[in-house]
Amino acid sequence: LGMAYDHMKAGPNLLQGANLGGLDLTGTMWMTKRWGVQATGRGYVGTSGAAPNAPLNIKGPFVSEYYFAGGPVWLGPHNKHGAILAHALVGGVYGKFEQDLRGLPPSVVGFYNDQVAPAAIIGGHFDLNRSPRWVFRITPDALMKWYSVDYGAKNTQWDVNFGISVGVEYKFKRTR
Repeated sequence: LGMAYDHMKAGPNLLQGANLGGLDLTGTMWMTKRWGVQATGRGYVGTSGAAPNAPLNIKGPFVSEYYFAGGPVWLGPHNKHGAILAHALVGGVYGKFEQDLRGLPPSVVGFYNDQVAPAAIIGGHFDLNRSPRWVFRITPDALMKWYSVDYGAKNTQWDVNFGISVGVEYKFKRTR
């Protein structure tokens, strides 16, 4: 479990990004000494910049993203003091962009529509073992998602953004 940060764009052509905070809950089941299966659920909330909308004066609308993904994790160099792990997770993201727009369509501020979209999370973990069961963990990731809009040119695009979480890990079973 960790506190998380995500920088993202709430629309396909927005210049201003959104800095979102949230939580990262991740679990791993080890299949061999080096390979495991990992699942993650992440939620990010915050405000975003908006496209110019002078007569409406909508500034800093609330946006949120909720990731759910899973995939392989590899245990790299490690010893009793720490470890480096890499993961490649695929799944989806629920982007909620329309809740703070006063009932107006997202095109007014250049946002995506509310949607569930394909997502991938590529990155890893830096672990600092504090005891045989407790670990301090830093997780930098590339957060990729395939959002679309259903107005105008009806375009879709991959957004690749940076995310990081910092937290603690508890090992339920002691490793050999």
